[in-house]
Amino acid sequence: MIQTAIFDQETVLAAVNNVNWLQPSWDLFIILFFVVASLIYGISLGRDRIIVILVSIYMALAIVNQMPFLTEFKAGISVNDTFALRISFFLGVFILLFFFLSHSALINAFSHNGSKQGKFWQVMIYSFLHVGLLISVTLSFFPADLASVLSPITQAIFMGDIAKAAWVTLPVLAMAVFGAGDKDD
Repeated sequence: MIQTAIFDQETVLAAVNNVNWLQPSWDLFIILFFVVASLIYGISLGRDRIIVILVSIYMALAIVNQMPFLTEFKAGISVNDTFALRISFFLGVFILLFFFLSHSALINAFSHNGSKQGKFWQVMIYSFLHVGLLISVTLSFFPADLASVLSPITQAIFMGDIAKAAWVTLPVLAMAVFGAGDKDD
């Protein structure tokens, strides 16, 4: 359960003031990756490719969560190896799906009038949601003992039950509200 005290101004200011730039933590890396990747991804890929990436993430997550051999295989290996196996399998399936979907009719269904960029604000929202979803999915594979090294703020933003539900739901809502292939670019 997410506590509202995690997001109060004093806690956020204390977390920012306690950043050690000489020895950055995983939390700092995750937050910086989130911000930088959201901006760079959005500008470089455009709305239509980000939507294909989102679809690929959802499909890869469904496949990884339903693979019986991953569950059976993890009985014979350590917790950290299970984490590495699930992450590797997820990323492999995600990359394959993205490659195949980006060369399929799906990308053509989203693009129109020769424009693959979309409106800037849409691109930024999709990019933000895409990177947040990817981080949340990746962190969901973390074993509980590894996840405990992350700060409560990072856990609340990406790993809490409400956060995971939000990161999975918000991109779909954005596509529904903004229209993945709206014609008024």
